Amino acid sequence: MRNYDLITPEGTKDLLFGECVARRDIENKLMDLFKGRGYSEMITPGLEFYDVFNLKSPYFPQENMYKLIDHKGRLLVMRPDSTLPIARVVATRLKDAALPLRLCYNQAVYRTEPALKGKSDEIVQTGIELIGSQMKIADLEVISTAVDALREFGLEFSIELGHIGIFRELVSRLDADDHTKSKIRKLIETKNFPALNDLLDSLGNNSVTTALKKLPALFGGDEVFEKAEELMPDEKIERILGELRDIYRDVTEICGADGIVTVDLGLVNKTDYYTGLIIKGYLRGHGEEVISGGRYDKLISEYGYDVPAVGFAVNVNGIEKAVVKNGGIPAVKGADAVVFAAEGCEVEAVKAACRLREQGLVVENALFDDIESVREYARDRKISKVIIIDGSGREVQE
Repeated sequence: MRNYDLITPEGTKDLLFGECVARRDIENKLMDLFKGRGYSEMITPGLEFYDVFNLKSPYFPQENMYKLIDHKGRLLVMRPDSTLPIARVVATRLKDAALPLRLCYNQAVYRTEPALKGKSDEIVQTGIELIGSQMKIADLEVISTAVDALREFGLEFSIELGHIGIFRELVSRLDADDHTKSKIRKLIETKNFPALNDLLDSLGNNSVTTALKKLPALFGGDEVFEKAEELMPDEKIERILGELRDIYRDVTEICGADGIVTVDLGLVNKTDYYTGLIIKGYLRGHGEEVISGGRYDKLISEYGYDVPAVGFAVNVNGIEKAVVKNGGIPAVKGADAVVFAAEGCEVEAVKAACRLREQGLVVENALFDDIESVREYARDRKISKVIIIDGSGREVQE
């Protein structure tokens, strides 16, 4: 029988020393940014009832969730997402709160990922949710916050914008069942052109299937909108494209010279609660998105409170990988001083260490019997001060 007492589960890892410093530095920078814009922190339980995620729309397949049973036999899951639990809180405890609500969070989510994919099952997410406004300025506030979040780390970054409404408008006109439509979405999301063309060919040759075949190739700059309008001459889709074009141009101005903004009409997130704008952000050194979000105007209504919302989550694990790859690991701060106590002077040594800490120093108590071992320890650890409490209780600094 194999024992698993010396390893971590697949998709998880231990963090040591510098890795912890890097993780906390990222989290603190992001939370300071969000709170500086008026967002208030909230924390939801790591364990939620399965029903929180088992809504009319299957946003998270049950096979992607970690499940367990409580002492009453009820089905629980480890939180696979932060937005749905926050939607639950908004629809219950915050239903009478004045709008808009600006909420932020920093917590882990847990999702099962295919083995050997190199993805984490435990992901730390730091993000914001802006509840209660459908105005364009709300979208721009969220996007500008995402831009500033990427800027925090001094690396080249890019922002991708899309709109789920285009795909939904097209697919609604197909004579196909929900399973087939879901398959089309997955093929567009992964830009699997051969399989997508084969599937759409089986549904006939018309303007809708032609547009869907081209959708994953419609990415780039301003020229995307002209190509899309020629391909999809439809009043409703033209209105959506017009709204997205306005946001694209505004975000290009917000990003300035240090960021790249592109449009991707093939952004059809697997998280189906998005109803409009979709946002993705990338950092140099990490191939996958480190920011993902968008507008979800109907999600909270599934919990009984019909209110619009927009937000995004930062994949802190992804930011950490990009920062480490680019040599940005913060140094682990060592001790400034070590205090050695002669025999019988232990209490005086502890008090002396406390006094030094009150001055803002990092101070250790020496755990050796002789002063030479303490000096050697200080040299190895690059500790600049050795404080000796001698047999008479006097404090001597070396």
